[in-house]
Amino acid sequence: MRFLISALSGALFGLGLILSGMTDTLKVQGFLNLFGAWDPSLMFVMVGAIVPMFFAWRISALREDAIFGGGKPGPMKTNIDKKLLLGGAFFGIGWGLSGFCPGPALASVSFGGIGGVTFLVAMIVGMWGWSRFQT
Repeated sequence: MRFLISALSGALFGLGLILSGMTDTLKVQGFLNLFGAWDPSLMFVMVGAIVPMFFAWRISALREDAIFGGGKPGPMKTNIDKKLLLGGAFFGIGWGLSGFCPGPALASVSFGGIGGVTFLVAMIVGMWGWSRFQT
């Protein structure tokens, strides 16, 4: 049951990314281009994600266990350190240059051509390399 819920959730997430335009690299780069031809339309996507998640986290905090079994994640780190700043900088640079972040990259592999596949491979190599680099 858990696998089915995960697969359906992933498919819904991917469909949402495609329908919202998050897999269109030119649209994403237009959103990130604040000093040029800025395209604010992805702001609706961001608000459309933040609002329901605000309520989901509030409801989740009231529950002892996850709905479909298993434990709930523990508290997240809240401190801002060098790893967070460096990771955020690399993420932002990669997102701005390619127009992809991890979710849309996965969603666009089936139709994104060589660019989506290249980004996905580079992302995996980068994650592998970072895991080797960390102490």
